[in-house]
Amino acid sequence: MTPEALARACADRMWSTDRASQALGMEIVAVGPGTATLTMPVTEDMANGWEICHGGYIFTLADSAFAFACNSYGKVTVAQSNSITYLAPGAVGDTLTATAREVARTGRTGLYDVTVTREDGTAIAAFRGQSRTLDRQILAAP
Repeated sequence: MTPEALARACADRMWSTDRASQALGMEIVAVGPGTATLTMPVTEDMANGWEICHGGYIFTLADSAFAFACNSYGKVTVAQSNSITYLAPGAVGDTLTATAREVARTGRTGLYDVTVTREDGTAIAAFRGQSRTLDRQILAAP
């Protein structure tokens, strides 16, 4: 299996039980070794008291992109730590895009950067996640 096919198969397996991302209307746009791009529409239910997208939803989108990127190598990988910096607001009606890319992967630890943008290309958040790989195969037979 090519690295690209493995990344897609792992994403398909994860997506099949990822109720949180599905419930928020996320879609996987692209996935590859160490990379993932997801989108999410900002609905009225996601607005905070200032009528902009609640930061928790932006974080969740970035975290999901991070998860698909770091799980693209065939082993179950979880978040060890992450942080986010909000740069601009997202509005109700926007479709946000989170693009994750691997910065480093050594042993069981990985480092990933995720940029969340609005449709006009404006960066609204910068997320950094550190991953930890477990000793379990994603595509293992049940």
